[in-house]
Amino acid sequence: MSKSLCYLLAIFLGVLIVSCKNSTAQKEQTQKLKKEKVEPVLELKSKQPKETIPENMVWIPGGTFMQGATSTDKMAMAHEKPSHKVTVDGFFMDKHEVTNAQFSKFIEATGYVTVAERKIDWEEMKNQLPAGTPKPHDSILQPGSLVFKKTKSSVPNLYDYSQWWEWKIGANWKHPNGPTSNIEGKENYPVVHIAFEDAMAYCKWANRRLPTEAEWEFAARGGKAEAIFFWGDETNQLRYYANTWEGEFPVNNSKADGYERRAPVMQYPKNDFGLFDIAGNVWEWTSDWYNANYYSEIANQHSNNPSGAKEPFTPNNPYAKERVIKGGSFLCSASYCASYRISARMATSPDSGMEHLGFRTVATEEMLVNK
Repeated sequence: MSKSLCYLLAIFLGVLIVSCKNSTAQKEQTQKLKKEKVEPVLELKSKQPKETIPENMVWIPGGTFMQGATSTDKMAMAHEKPSHKVTVDGFFMDKHEVTNAQFSKFIEATGYVTVAERKIDWEEMKNQLPAGTPKPHDSILQPGSLVFKKTKSSVPNLYDYSQWWEWKIGANWKHPNGPTSNIEGKENYPVVHIAFEDAMAYCKWANRRLPTEAEWEFAARGGKAEAIFFWGDETNQLRYYANTWEGEFPVNNSKADGYERRAPVMQYPKNDFGLFDIAGNVWEWTSDWYNANYYSEIANQHSNNPSGAKEPFTPNNPYAKERVIKGGSFLCSASYCASYRISARMATSPDSGMEHLGFRTVATEEMLVNK
């Protein structure tokens, strides 16, 4: 793999690495803290929607909660801290990730062409790269997207993600694993290789919008104030609740959860708000800019319906203008990523589509009334 391509991969992809084991002592401490806490952190609003709940959506009641990592989450990364008080109004949310079937209807109705299918404009791309970055060979600058590939042996350096990602010409939402693959028979799978622009175009057509990070996290909690995962704090329950990587990453996936890569939607238990696949399967776009300092800047504030940072900031890449994605994917494991946790967040370039990146939408009562 060329240095230029590796650099492109670095621009297109942001990955957070974490390695942690949940000890018995940590579990006992978690239970102790729960018993000692008298005042609830999460307060649900009781208002019910006047509008009929749209098909394939659920009502999220809104309320007040502490966004960010809980005090008992030993796997939490620095940019998930400190937790801060947030209130969100009620909204409707897709009960599952947008599927290939749903996205196909959008394409048929509009003729939209996704970012991964468009001819690459080097003059536009180089404006996002450091001055002097050499132009890759024309054989590389072809429409495509990032596809996961297993390694043949153990990987000692999990920070070098170019070892398991490759730029595959011809990969897009219709050909998720490359030009020879297709989505026939996978209408109920989540659509992937979706760039931010693609998700926004779908939202405009469907009279929806992307959730803010705060809305997404509140919805994912399902009313659980202190839980690390949407089902509770037990890591050993992961395979029963989410499609993630089981086994040695990225060499072997034991498929203990039933799937090696993507899974059809609604194959695992829903959370207490009725949301499926809120952990694992594919990452989901939010509307927020990613700014590593944002949580620290608002630590002492009580935010109402926050829309995130005013401007993007990624410490190790000053050229990056990235958005927050949530939920983790089928590639998340305890040794790599662990982003099936509720507070986990990752930064990704808006022009990047990947095999493990999709989205779900939200709507407000006002949007439905004014449609």
